[in-house]
Parts: sequence; structure tokens; C-alpha cells
Amino acid sequence: MTFSSSATNLLYVFPFVGMLLSIAAGPLLAPTFWHHHYFKVSLGWTALVIGMLLYGFGIDQTAGNFGHMMTHEYIPFVLMIGSLFTITGGIHIVVRTRSTAFVNTIFLLMGALIASLIGTTGAAMLLIRPFIEMNKNRFYKTHLGVFFIFIIANIGGCLTPLGDPPLFLGYLRGVPFEWPMLHLFKPFLITIIPLLLVFFALDSHLMVRDSRRADHQRPIPWDKDVPWLSITGQANIILLAFLVVLVWLSGLWSDSPMIDFLGINLADFLRNAGLVVLAVLSLLFTSGAVRNYNHFTWEPFREVAEVFIGIFATLMPVAAMLHQGLSGPFGFMIELANPNGVPNNLVYFWLTGILSGILDNAPTYLVFYNMLEGISGGTVSGVLSGYQLPLVAISAGSVFMGALTYIGNAPNFMVRSIAEKKSVHMPSFFGYMAWSICILIPIFILMGWIIF
Repeated sequence: MTFSSSATNLLYVFPFVGMLLSIAAGPLLAPTFWHHHYFKVSLGWTALVIGMLLYGFGIDQTAGNFGHMMTHEYIPFVLMIGSLFTITGGIHIVVRTRSTAFVNTIFLLMGALIASLIGTTGAAMLLIRPFIEMNKNRFYKTHLGVFFIFIIANIGGCLTPLGDPPLFLGYLRGVPFEWPMLHLFKPFLITIIPLLLVFFALDSHLMVRDSRRADHQRPIPWDKDVPWLSITGQANIILLAFLVVLVWLSGLWSDSPMIDFLGINLADFLRNAGLVVLAVLSLLFTSGAVRNYNHFTWEPFREVAEVFIGIFATLMPVAAMLHQGLSGPFGFMIELANPNGVPNNLVYFWLTGILSGILDNAPTYLVFYNMLEGISGGTVSGVLSGYQLPLVAISAGSVFMGALTYIGNAPNFMVRSIAEKKSVHMPSFFGYMAWSICILIPIFILMGWIIF
């Protein structure tokens, strides 16, 4: 699917823009309609983009690209999200401690480190419920969900390839497993320290406001003989460990043979099948009481799966245009990142980051990684030997700036949905962006200035 640089080809971007505006404006302007019909809206934009591609490129190219998107992007995405959602929903964690700004800050820091071990989606699904439960007596709770998305659902996933999909794609391309820890640890510290300080100051202030309210209820003290931490559904922790190992091993076997009739290689097939098996085992061996404790429902997963089919489908022509590099409609952006053929690290950081915030961060990372390979001799060794800093820029941009919008990274949407189910008022799409612009952008400017 090749697009010329003609301005008319930018019409193919329209369904994607429409899908984004629907997600942004639907819950705000027509909440009842959106809640009951968001899947129909998603399918409507999907049908429009498929119709446009059929008209412009014919059935063979359209079917081939749609099939590739389903088998290589959407289905693995849904299976990964669904398996993590099912397994973590079977783990009930109770932290018996008085909620304070210091305790909440330490919780977010530990969650960020856990995110690099089990992925941002796994950590977010595992920790959002106990975090909200710790603060259930609070009145002002919106900031808790917002900073949870910033720190645990995004920035915390930068230290290993298992932490976030862009880094896993780099691992599949040959970037060493230890590379993120060695090269992204400094950007992580520069970002996470001021972010935690801002959270601590804000949480402390809102706790004081909480205490002054007439309807303020102090938490009931815990029995001193009861452990401060209790975990039920421990079998799911083993399943979660198996999931992490499964994903890691699938990355090691990148040269596995193709299964032609499925259009994927054997490693991907075994990973997808393994994710289904692990989810089924979790359902079979987890007591219903544990999921009841978590107020577990399928609605957050269902909403993500049904909305993201529209995002993935309408993203197809946009990703294809980006992959065309200088010859495509977005060639001006590629040229901006490489003036006179020399990478501009700061531009790489912001361009990758902003596109990751409004597109999916994994294909955005891949586009700019491919660009680095192209200008470094076409090999990962060329990138690692001569273009380390540009690789740091696109890695940090894609992982960190996935926090800019609800759709920048998959767990963002799920955290919002779970928080609202547990009576935490979360901002609208644009309201959340106001938070991220005011808090994250100054920190990213600081980090870009120091690193690049």
C-alpha cells in the first residue's frame, strides 16, 4: 500500500482523526449514547476506512493489510491485554496502612519498578485496585488515577524490553535485553524524581483539604495482629510469571518458521495460544470470591477491545504513510528529524513522543527505528555503534509520552475504566490532556534539555 505525497492522500487520515474525536468528545458531549454505542461508532469508522482503501487500492491490498493488522497487531494486543486482565483480576492485594502522601508516593515508585518486570499493563491491572482501596476514604481522588497512569502505566516500563511494547519490538530487532536499563535509567531518574515530588506536594495539599471537610471520615485503624500486607489468589502470581517468561521466550525465537495459512510465525502462534491457556487456567483455578473482592467485571476489557479495533483499523493508512519515509505524505516530518542527513536527537524525542501520544507507540517506535537502521547501514549493530543517542530519544519518547493521552498506551484506558467503576472521578479526554500538558511537558522539556 503506497501513498504518493499528494495532499489528496491525506484524506485517508480522516477516519483516524474521526475515531480520536469520537473517543474524546463522545463521553463528554453524549455520555449515555457513547456508553451504549461505542462499539458501533468504532465499527463505523472501521467500515469507512476499509471502504476508502477498497476504492483506492482494491480488494487484494486492502484484505492483505487488514489481515496483517489483525494477525500481527490487534489479535496479539487483545490476547495480551485479556490474559493480563484475567490473571491480575484474580489477585486480591490488601495493603493495611494509613494512606499518607509519603505512602502513596512510595507505592507509585515501587509500582514503576514492577512495571519494568511485568509490563505496564500487568502492573497497572495488578496495582490499581489496591491503590484505590488504600485511599477509599479520600474525597479528592482524581489526581491518584492520573499520576498512576503517568508513572505505573507508562514511565515505569522503560527499564526492560518486557516493560513496554516499543522496547519489546526493539528487542525483537536485536537490541540487547540490558540496553534499556543501561541507557534509559538516567532519563527515567530525571523524569520520575520531579514527577514523584509534584505528586507528593499535591497529595499532601489535598489531604489537608480532605481533613477540613465536614463529611471527612477517618479510616478505621487496622488490627495490629493482622499483617500489613495480604495477597489472595496466589496461584495467579505463578501464572503471571509464566506469562512474562512466555513473552520473553517468544522474543528470543525470532527466526521461528512461518505458519503460512495463519500468516504468523510459530513463536507468535505459541505465544498467543499460551496467553489463552493461561487466562483459561486463571478462570478455572481462581475462587469466585477473589474476583468479587476485586469487584471484577469484564467491562473495562470489553471497552478497550471494542474501541481499539477502530483505532488499529483507522491507523493502517497513517502507519503506511509513515513507513514510506521521505517519499510519503509525512516526508516533511522525517526530513525535520534528519536535517542534512544528520539525526537531531531532540526532534526525534519530541516527534516520536507526540506521535506516540496520539497514535499507537509501538508502530511509531518501529518507524523511527527503521529510519535509524537505514541511515546507519541497515543493521542493529550500526545503530548501536553510531546512533545510541537517537535510539535513546525514540525509546524515551515512545514510552514516556504514551502518558500524554488516554490512547497513548493500552493500560491508560483500562485504568480510567477501572477507576471510574470504583467511584473515582477521572478527567475527560481533553481534561486528562490538560493534566498531562501542565505536569508532564515541563518535565519532558527538562529531560530533553539535559539528555539531548
